[in-house]
Amino acid sequence: MGKSAIFHALTGIYVEVSNYPGTTVDIASGRMDDLGIYDTPGVYGVSAFNEEERVARDMILEADIVVNVVDAAHLDRDLFLTQQILDMGFPAVVALNLMDEARANGLQIDVARLAEELGVEVIPTVAVRGEGIAELKEAIRRARRGRPTPEVASRLPEDLPQVDGVLWLEDDPQTCERIGRPGPGLREEMYRARRRRADEIAERVVSETQAGASLATRLSRWMLHPVGGLAFLALFLLLMYQVLGVWVAQDVVEVTEGVWMGEYYVPWMTGLVGRVVPVDSFLGQILVGEFGLLTMTVAYLVGLLLPLVLGFYLFLALAEDSGYLPRIAVLVDRLMNFVGLNGRAIIPTILGFGCVTMATVTTRLMGTQRERTIATFLLSLAIPCSAQLAVITVMLAPLGPAYLFTFVAVLLLVYGLAGVVLNRLLPGESSDLLIDLPPLRLPRIKNVLQKTFLKTKGFVSEAWIFFVIGALLISVMEQTGLLAALANGLAPITEGWLGLPREAAQAFIMGFVRRDFGAAGLFDLALNPHQVMVAVLTITLFTPCIASIMIMFKERGKRQGAAIWVADIFLAIFLGGLFNRILVW
Repeated sequence: MGKSAIFHALTGIYVEVSNYPGTTVDIASGRMDDLGIYDTPGVYGVSAFNEEERVARDMILEADIVVNVVDAAHLDRDLFLTQQILDMGFPAVVALNLMDEARANGLQIDVARLAEELGVEVIPTVAVRGEGIAELKEAIRRARRGRPTPEVASRLPEDLPQVDGVLWLEDDPQTCERIGRPGPGLREEMYRARRRRADEIAERVVSETQAGASLATRLSRWMLHPVGGLAFLALFLLLMYQVLGVWVAQDVVEVTEGVWMGEYYVPWMTGLVGRVVPVDSFLGQILVGEFGLLTMTVAYLVGLLLPLVLGFYLFLALAEDSGYLPRIAVLVDRLMNFVGLNGRAIIPTILGFGCVTMATVTTRLMGTQRERTIATFLLSLAIPCSAQLAVITVMLAPLGPAYLFTFVAVLLLVYGLAGVVLNRLLPGESSDLLIDLPPLRLPRIKNVLQKTFLKTKGFVSEAWIFFVIGALLISVMEQTGLLAALANGLAPITEGWLGLPREAAQAFIMGFVRRDFGAAGLFDLALNPHQVMVAVLTITLFTPCIASIMIMFKERGKRQGAAIWVADIFLAIFLGGLFNRILVW
């Protein structure tokens, strides 16, 4: 907001920097003629939630006049503090700084109307160029009290000074202790009233215009438009799918997994282990068999997952560094509210189309445990990873666009209904989307590459042990015959309820190992169009791969992870059979 620039413009070179008593917070002080001026820490409210706010509050309580520096480009955000200062009854002047940025953002501010709404003088400034500083110096001498928030003013107790009364209404612990009176429990009500007034004032005095707006500003508005924004998002997702789902997941992985790992690494490792342990032995199969720890696990991590993770984190870093990612969150926030999430959930959702394992880790972005639970369940149930999606697309493409449309529509329906049900059943409330929109800018390549490397490294370092555990479990099940027995046990359900060949049970079991293995197993079966639709929907809704399950247990805990896993299996089989009967009718 340029607060320090305003301070230096008012005080010139006569500045001292020292710690505020009893804290490590640096405070700058100086003089403007006969007035002492102090630069408080930058805060958005005086609520004593942290050391900076406590220092700012204590300094304001000792002030004779408050010069409130407001960011003209983010007026609605900064007016909360302005209104809080006016509620306390301090004589004030508002320095409406960064007016040049506001104009570049295509914003017109009715300064006279703003001054009338607040009841104090408002001086437009561009501090770094010295614009408005002379007028501000003169206005400081004329500082006066402004208009308080009506709901706050009507609740003020008559037996307390105005400042103490406001802080008491907000349950300020130090004020309550000093006056010997417990707070009334009205903090949230007072905050909401002040927030409403700040928003109402900003809405009255700020208007958007294309005149003077930069290209980035016009593009940003288009990205947030209900129609234009969705069109841009569709193009972004299409580009991401073409790059990651087609080029990386197929062409690049064909080289890294098929050639480098499949033709070179796996035979070399198999031969190396074979010199020490017979490959056909139990230990040999655990190490270098079909699901071997030293073969399949390494090939899966390095040859398949690593390129996908690198690609997705590169896209994520580009969207984040350019400022587009928070705009996606704002655009889809209202849609996500229906399933108990906010706009941030679009990030793990997008990532899920590349790798559900990685996306499950990113559910940490959500604000509450409730949201993380909903997001994790929806990812595991209704989001196909790129490797699986590639096989499914190949299976559905020959059937025509109607089948592909039906597949997408059913997944969207399941995603929406499951989210709505969880939103109603789970206790608690989801958090609101609180996010600042940074300016759109060209991404800095160094920042993008650094973020991509660090996030990829962090993911692999966390996830590799779970891949090893999953591969070991599946390998032992295969060697002991448990895998085949489980496949035979599923056969009656597969044939009787789902209407698929008995061999499809093996494909579902293989889906535990890797989702694309399961889809590929269905691809090898002779299925009619009806069975293809039932099969791809069931295996998509079916439990994610063992690596995703391991990560899900790590992130959500054993009890909740097990509940999600069992629910996935039940819903996949139930909905698959239900869809089988709907198609028959």
